[in-house]
Amino acid sequence: MTDAETLVVRGGRVVDPKTGHDAVADVVVEKGRVSAMGPGAGDALLGSERVRVVSGAGRWVLPAFVDLHAHLREPGQEYKEDIRSGLAAAARGGFAHVCVMPNTKPVNDTRAVTELMRARAREVGGPSLHPIGAITMGQQGRDLTEMAELREAGAVGVSDDGVCVMNSSVMRRALEYAKTFDLVVIQHAEDHDLTQGAQMHEGRVSASLGLRGWPRVAEDIIVARDILLAEYVGARYHVAHLSTSGSARIVGEAKARGVTISAEVTPHHLLLTDASVLGYDTACKVNPPLREAEDVAALRRALADGTIDAIATDHAPHTSLEKDCEFPEASPGMVGLELCFGALHTLVGKDGLTLMRLVDALSLAPARIAGIDPPGLAPGSVAEFVLVDPEARWVPKQRGLASKSHNTPLLESEMHGRVLLTLARGAIVFDELDASAP
Repeated sequence: MTDAETLVVRGGRVVDPKTGHDAVADVVVEKGRVSAMGPGAGDALLGSERVRVVSGAGRWVLPAFVDLHAHLREPGQEYKEDIRSGLAAAARGGFAHVCVMPNTKPVNDTRAVTELMRARAREVGGPSLHPIGAITMGQQGRDLTEMAELREAGAVGVSDDGVCVMNSSVMRRALEYAKTFDLVVIQHAEDHDLTQGAQMHEGRVSASLGLRGWPRVAEDIIVARDILLAEYVGARYHVAHLSTSGSARIVGEAKARGVTISAEVTPHHLLLTDASVLGYDTACKVNPPLREAEDVAALRRALADGTIDAIATDHAPHTSLEKDCEFPEASPGMVGLELCFGALHTLVGKDGLTLMRLVDALSLAPARIAGIDPPGLAPGSVAEFVLVDPEARWVPKQRGLASKSHNTPLLESEMHGRVLLTLARGAIVFDELDASAP
């Protein structure tokens, strides 16, 4: 679709948490912006030249998704993923914006690496890429990065993801420095002294497998400490991939007393438990690890009531060489950009989760945390939305993935709901529709 073309999506269920809209309507896109939205809004354009008409009957029109937490591996590990393949995977998953973590090689701890990422994304096109810079140089937990320069280069936050900032003094200074530039500080909450040598969640399953376990409290301690520091400093603090019932409780208590904090949860922590590791399944080795059923239930409730603000994929590509090995040697992480919606939308109606809240957690909330203009469907908005078929059934292995890596335990599972069309920055970046469909 060029700027001169018009797109009309007719009669879809339009769900927009930005305005609270949830009703059947037409959506009209002209010159990259939503020009009209409402019942019959596209009627006057039917039959006009250079107008593409798409049926929304039985389909949902949602604001495009925003991923707060992805690893696209470029620069340095392009054999796992690169910006081109990563953004293609994002488009297929319905994402118009992807925030990429700094644990590349070299680490994104300077203006040069941030600018390189953004320049590469401009070359590739498609969804927007938003770099997240490191908190400390080389993610070593000692010397702070030049956050002012990272911000000027386009970073939307700072994180040492994959490594926790263990030193309380360093964390305090990081929060104070980031506050100056209105950068959100994103913490990988893990007390490394409590997780040394850990391979999975500490519990009955780890004991039965003979694998050293990672206790919940290793996450809870850091979340509690950081909230106290953020409250003292008055800085913006965000918990990455929250995974325990205790951390959810701590975040909820802090929000109740007015602390400015936010949190994200991954699809796999909402869907899988540590029992998935039985058989030493390395596809289920992630960091933080899959927890127990009580944690999954607590996370779902916290997502539904807004204690947990956002869903983030933690898309972490690895090759078969890094996964098809002994469990202790396997790299942690799984891909998620293309599977996110299909895996999660069946949770709607369970544990109090509404479709509006799910869409908010995938779009509006993560955009707000990252300081990105949130996708929306109101007239005048830049056209960034997805058309999904909620009834479609598909299997990732059969359909194929755009990502270079296929490390996920859901590869042969049936997904419910498929993205058919994704618009980002006013243009179509993914299209599985027949252009002649009425």
